[in-house]
Amino acid sequence: MLTSNRLSPDRPHVGDGTASPVAPTHSQRRGISLDRVTLDPYGFWGRKQSINAEATLEHCASWMEQLGWLENFDRVARGEVTTERPGWQFSDSEVYKLLEAMAWQLSKSEDLALAAEFDLLVDRIAAAQNEDGYLGTAFGHPGLPGRYTDLSMGHELYNIGHLIQAAVARIRTVGTEDRLVDVARRAADHVCDAFGPEGSGMCGHPEIEVALVEFGRALEDDRYIQQARRFVERRGQRTLPVPALKGPEYFQDDEPVRSAKALRGHAVRALYLSAGAVDVAVETDDQQLLHALERQWEHTVARRTYITGGMGSRHQDEGFGEDWELPPDRAYCETCAGIAAIMFSWRLYLATGDIRYPDLIERILYNVLAASPSGDGRSFFYSNPLHQRVPGTVPSDAVNMRAEGSMRAPWFDVSCCPTNIARTLASVGAYFATADPDGLTVLQYASGIFGSDALTVDVQTGYPDDDSVGLVIRAALEAPATLRLRIPSWAHGASMVINGGATRSVEPGWAEETRQWKVDDRIELVLPRTPRFSWPHPRIDSVRGCVAVERGPLVLALESIDLPASWNIDDVRLDLGREPIPDESGAVIHAALVDVGAGDEPYTWNPHRNQAVDRMQLRLIPYHRWAERGPSTMRVFLPTTQ
Repeated sequence: MLTSNRLSPDRPHVGDGTASPVAPTHSQRRGISLDRVTLDPYGFWGRKQSINAEATLEHCASWMEQLGWLENFDRVARGEVTTERPGWQFSDSEVYKLLEAMAWQLSKSEDLALAAEFDLLVDRIAAAQNEDGYLGTAFGHPGLPGRYTDLSMGHELYNIGHLIQAAVARIRTVGTEDRLVDVARRAADHVCDAFGPEGSGMCGHPEIEVALVEFGRALEDDRYIQQARRFVERRGQRTLPVPALKGPEYFQDDEPVRSAKALRGHAVRALYLSAGAVDVAVETDDQQLLHALERQWEHTVARRTYITGGMGSRHQDEGFGEDWELPPDRAYCETCAGIAAIMFSWRLYLATGDIRYPDLIERILYNVLAASPSGDGRSFFYSNPLHQRVPGTVPSDAVNMRAEGSMRAPWFDVSCCPTNIARTLASVGAYFATADPDGLTVLQYASGIFGSDALTVDVQTGYPDDDSVGLVIRAALEAPATLRLRIPSWAHGASMVINGGATRSVEPGWAEETRQWKVDDRIELVLPRTPRFSWPHPRIDSVRGCVAVERGPLVLALESIDLPASWNIDDVRLDLGREPIPDESGAVIHAALVDVGAGDEPYTWNPHRNQAVDRMQLRLIPYHRWAERGPSTMRVFLPTTQ
């Protein structure tokens, strides 16, 4: 008999070093296990994780109950004929992402109410599973289309993938004797039977690949990894039926993964596929595939990624544009694409150790993930534009369109982002450090305690609003160990002091110290957050002649609320002759309001009329905090006076 899903004092965490979303079988680098992470609830990420647990999980569950997405499972379990099913075909996946978030959260606390809610959700889902393991509420039941009759847009395998990822969280926190794990194992076996060596086909929305590999790792069963490999190899053969107004590129079915030059098509699809392909490459020792994915990451980050780390420049198809097509006002930068980019980059880091990957992860964490949820954890950005031309309106308390972008909304017509944020914040500490064979590598600076078998450190910092990071050794083996610290690419002039000794300069890259550490040894790291101008590549036509301001890991923005009432944000020009001044967590710039003239036609403007009519200092805020004070206009890239 399967044990209860509930945690209890006599049922400890697995604690074997694999309680994290990603655990490669073949890698010297392993993300820190969540049972070795305790985030400070008053730190930047600890606060967000606490709000996620206290508000966002319940918020997501309430909306899915209210809209009938959970009732879909009950209707299938009762065998009713469905005439009008609420929710998109992929609404099941939101329930599964919520389960994953709850599973990670339950690994950190003895929350009996949350555990009981988790059990009830699992019961409702399990009741809807078919005898052969198939699980889905939009196909294959009375009144609904047949199974796998719409592989392009049906999302059946995508949904099962998220179910499997929730089960991986349970395996890595409570073990395999768990009802959700049993449900997911039956579903995964069904997928292998239906789409195995003698089968064909794949899902129009990649996700099952990354899930199957992680499931195979967690259960030590190569069959699931090989099925993921088949799905990756089938991609790019132009076999998916193409719906109207779509093309094979939308599904990454235009070119095999091995030969593609860059990520293209629907951004979340492309990034999920790439993450799963890295997993396949690592587990099968396929260096050719791994190198192809590294090249695609390089090209995409260099030419198809925004300064925030956001990806996806087209509202149509939620997709990547061509090289240098990065309009700030039409930036889509879906929150889910940011999360998927973290997934892809994290796997590449574990496989290669290249510091560029955690550098990008930091950029995404602070400027996409942190930007989406409101301070109370109950409203969200779906898209993340870098230029808001009109203030917009306060979102409705009902379901909102997904790409309005002017203010955070409580729920969307397509509400993939709130649950994706929930599962990511619940497990975010796993991306902050790696447990190495000879010590510990700290990749992201957050207040909290991080440990490996060799070292445990207490990180004390106000980062990203403070230059100083203190690290105190709390436990160490009686043998030499290496503490490795990432020095961000922007942190020129950084320094480090150990136990009050001589100050040591450290350049962007890795700062390492190998010694026999003792409890209470202290390292002081200073990462200068001097505000800096950041220039776009001249081929990005949409922001030519503009400049952005960054401070530390934060992209800054000008918001209309910080302008005089008579100023229009699009008539502001930044004075390059004077450096930005630090101000709290943002900066103050010197700016001019210019008279651009007015005319009845768009091409009658006289450039000689571009005269300053007023000058003053203006405050820039962290981009992740924009739209917190009500409807506003906003710009990240500002035109200059020169």
